[in-house]
Amino acid sequence: MMKDLLLEIGTEEMPANIMPSLVNQFKDLAEEKLKEARLSFTDVKIYATPRRLTAYVQGTADRQLDEEIDKRGPSVQAAYDKEGNPSKALMGFIRGQKINLEDIEIRDDYVYAHITNKGKPAIDVLPEVFAAMINGLAYPRAMRWGCEEFKFLRPIRWLVALLENEIVPLEIAHVKSSNISRGHRFLCQGDVCIKSAGAYVQTMREAFVIVDIDERRNMIKEQLYALAGKMNGKILDNPGLLEEINFIVEYPTALCGELDKEFLKLPVPAVVTPMRDHQRYYPLHKKDGRLEPYFLTVRNGGTKGIENVKLGNERVLRARLEDAKFFFTNDRKKTLEEHRKDLTRINYQEGLGTMLDKSERLVILTSFLAKEWGFSHEEVDNVTRAAYLSKSDLSTELVKEFTELQGEMGREYAMLDGEKQAVADAIFEQYMPRFSGDILPKTHAGRALSIADKLDNLVAAFLRGLIPTGSQDPFALRRQTIGIIHILVEGKLHWNIQTGIAKALELLPGKQEEKNQVSIAILEFFQDRIRQILLSENIDYDVIDAVLEAELVDIYDVFLKAHSMVTGHIKEQVELRQAVTRLHNITKNADMGVISEDLFKVSEEQILWEAYNKIVSSVESLFADSRYADSIILLNTLTKPINDYLDNVMVMDKEEAVKQNRLALLLKVLSLFKKWGDFSKLV
Repeated sequence: MMKDLLLEIGTEEMPANIMPSLVNQFKDLAEEKLKEARLSFTDVKIYATPRRLTAYVQGTADRQLDEEIDKRGPSVQAAYDKEGNPSKALMGFIRGQKINLEDIEIRDDYVYAHITNKGKPAIDVLPEVFAAMINGLAYPRAMRWGCEEFKFLRPIRWLVALLENEIVPLEIAHVKSSNISRGHRFLCQGDVCIKSAGAYVQTMREAFVIVDIDERRNMIKEQLYALAGKMNGKILDNPGLLEEINFIVEYPTALCGELDKEFLKLPVPAVVTPMRDHQRYYPLHKKDGRLEPYFLTVRNGGTKGIENVKLGNERVLRARLEDAKFFFTNDRKKTLEEHRKDLTRINYQEGLGTMLDKSERLVILTSFLAKEWGFSHEEVDNVTRAAYLSKSDLSTELVKEFTELQGEMGREYAMLDGEKQAVADAIFEQYMPRFSGDILPKTHAGRALSIADKLDNLVAAFLRGLIPTGSQDPFALRRQTIGIIHILVEGKLHWNIQTGIAKALELLPGKQEEKNQVSIAILEFFQDRIRQILLSENIDYDVIDAVLEAELVDIYDVFLKAHSMVTGHIKEQVELRQAVTRLHNITKNADMGVISEDLFKVSEEQILWEAYNKIVSSVESLFADSRYADSIILLNTLTKPINDYLDNVMVMDKEEAVKQNRLALLLKVLSLFKKWGDFSKLV
């Protein structure tokens, strides 16, 4: 018989930013532990609010599946004596497994006992399953409370554990399970009885708690959009803010607050950031995108007393914006260039100077990149000017107070100072992408400054030995490396990454030997990130191995090579791949030498050499344009000459000169394929 299952962990308010991870973990743990316990089920649904984490399992079996085990005993030789009588070893095995002599089986020269462990009732197994689910959760920081040694994200105040309508006995941190939950902290007085697992969602809804994450999110979204429409305005989609609000309320009610129009004279980021990032409000925009003197927010409760809530939110925001106005007014007493001098007071990294030193390195790095990428004189001037001013806003009072505004206020102050639009935009774009899925720099100057800034951060951290390990990455080096890769790939920029790393290292103190090792480590770090990105794009691991086998030079080209192998169906070119693999195997330890036609002794040598020369120019031309897949027809013309050569020519000739000449020819042919990738890695 199938039954529904419920486990609710009731806690004090949990941090919103951790909840999405906790939800995913809890679902995985529920499925894993139920399978381990041999309890079949149909579906697992996770509900969560700030005060509860709940697993609801549908179609749970009312008892475990039987477990069939074959236990191997002694070998046949050890199990019987010469007369065929059971030995002590066999009898001991039989007693240990609690079976009879006639129950044993003989297979592969060993004695086996077939054991059937009968499944227990689910109610007897679930306490252990539930405890394992709770104990298996991982989070950055845990709490102890009272005299408990047990740790959890927040103190556990109640537990609901039900198999249909039967209470599953469980005790965690002296909290015993029951069928009693709690409703909304203010809208529902007293306990809430959950009569059955299937009644949970509706019972909690009646207690003013919307436990379904999707339902609550949709309620918030619908209320916000309806309220914005009522105000003849609009709000901008912000999935991150919506998700955060979703996990700080149990019963959402949207409301509209007002702010003094005087604050709209401030730069938009100075108004929006305190509103959105600090207070979790949605700024209201006109249809044309300009700010309205209103904001939308969501309270955790109903409409009763909502006017007081509105006034309280307005009062808090007014104080925030008064601070922003004060800081902005003080900042505007100096130009952005004058603020730059104050960067001497801000340390960059230990032993690597100040932020002023960093900005001077960025001027040199961006100038180098501009020349590498063929910028015009005007573009060179723009990017070096942007680099010169890039960190100046870090010394302004507004950015010190609202650190999220770095780059944004740099752009605003630059525009107010009369700097070129391209310069101001690059100052903002230097930090892009700031998070996964963020937009990339759109301007040439922005791309150059963003890559220069990230490269400088990367080499500085590696020089100091601050290399990310495991989940630890305090300087977000993985994110910055991925950012560089995406900028190069999306910008279709062919560029030698090694020259950029070398230039960035040149500008920092350190011994050359140490820098050489750091350069190698950084290239490997890039390769690891490239591998992960390509895997996320559903590129097969062997294709990735093939294109990453060579020394990393042109990151964009690596992506083109990988995708060309897929679109060109290179793995279906079996004969070609086998021929190239034969070349690879026979030349493993050989060195490239000079090819002399005078040393050719058999026709197969001349035929292969001529076949190679016939296509090499065309293939290299295609490769130069990154048109790798278009070369397959030409490369296939080498399949037969390669096989004929290897089938009929003794490569390891007794005469050393002939042997080296033959190896040189094979290496020459192989080198053409290796410009695309190492075909021997393909499976």
